[in-house]
Amino acid sequence: MKAVVLTEPCKAEEMRLTEIPVPEVRPGRVLIKVRALGINHSEVLLRQFEVAQPYINKPIIPGIECVGEVIDPSDSGFRKGQRVMALMGGMGRSFNGSYAEYALLPSRIVFAVDSNLDWDELAAIPETFYTAYGSLVMSLQLSKNDILLVRGGTSTVGLAAIQLAKAIDAKVVATTRSERKASLLREYGADDVILEGDGFRGRFLEKYPSGANKILELIGASTLRESLKVTAFHGIVCHTGLLGGVYGLKDFDPIKEIPSGVYLTGFYSNYPTQSQITDMMKLIEHANIHPIIARRFTLEQIADAHLLAEQRGQIGKIVVTI
Repeated sequence: MKAVVLTEPCKAEEMRLTEIPVPEVRPGRVLIKVRALGINHSEVLLRQFEVAQPYINKPIIPGIECVGEVIDPSDSGFRKGQRVMALMGGMGRSFNGSYAEYALLPSRIVFAVDSNLDWDELAAIPETFYTAYGSLVMSLQLSKNDILLVRGGTSTVGLAAIQLAKAIDAKVVATTRSERKASLLREYGADDVILEGDGFRGRFLEKYPSGANKILELIGASTLRESLKVTAFHGIVCHTGLLGGVYGLKDFDPIKEIPSGVYLTGFYSNYPTQSQITDMMKLIEHANIHPIIARRFTLEQIADAHLLAEQRGQIGKIVVTI
């Protein structure tokens, strides 16, 4: 089969397809014919430097998610030909991932999907939509008529969260640093858009003096303190993303900096369950949600896909079809 195999850091343009044997099925694993996959920033980081770390099981096929068909279910209980998605759980780091024509994956990270979406649209869902869904439903407990503030609205997770939140019938306020992108956020469902940057807190509270009762924090630690200050009484902030490039809070005092009656939580997408994936897909189908795709590539164009991902300016998911 054709696959991308990494042994050391490399530039995007140095990524090549190689021929390797189709993996042999064994108990606890499912052999999947990969139909399509989404490109993630974590895979760019893996290629750029993380692959050199000792905890990466090299040589490694990257890819933390995919969609496809079961070729050999082994002892998993899946059916041959069944549509599935797979994501996370060490995929593309601890064991070979999805940048290949076939993937042999632990059955615990493979999930049946019932969807009429084409393979390319389905490939834009697993990690992105599960992260958004888990943050909204499991961590924020989002419900009808909530006021949801999405900080980092033009990110792939932000756009997915806007679509899912509107399906739940919440009011969505999204943020962006670019006035040019405000109309795009409204096009995809945001009820209101507020610009990030100096004076954000004042701009937000001028419109929403009681604050937002649910906040999805995708920018991360660099704006988390500010988000806590615009949260309504008994509101919840979910720290999910790290778009701001700050990975921790220095000298953070939870007693003083989390307002009384405000709740801070987070979401980690590494352990999905079949019931969660099923409920997410039902919501997507019921609301007729179509994931936003930035560009489509083939596996032979993987270098071009990574070059685009490095720019981080695209709107929507980069998808690779096989």
